[in-house]
Amino acid sequence: MTIPMPPDLWASPSMKGSLRTHAQAAQWMDEQGLSKSELARRFGVSASLVDAILRGQKKCRRGASHNVAVFLCLKAGQPVAAKQPYRRERAQGAAA
Repeated sequence: MTIPMPPDLWASPSMKGSLRTHAQAAQWMDEQGLSKSELARRFGVSASLVDAILRGQKKCRRGASHNVAVFLCLKAGQPVAAKQPYRRERAQGAAA
């Protein structure tokens, strides 16, 4: 179960139109008192995924990693509304 994000944490007004570097995102999380584990719980992902995003090892093109990157202002875009199914789940759904 994911914990809903408070609206005031989504892209602060001072960051509107500008993106953060990975170091700035990590610093912002620290200033907000938001740990990697807490952010991972809120988005329903692993802490190692959040760590990889903050280190720049993930491209964050879709799904939860995209949502985390948009939330941290690492990339522009809109959060994905629904959880994206894995290929295995889509294949099983098509076979049924």
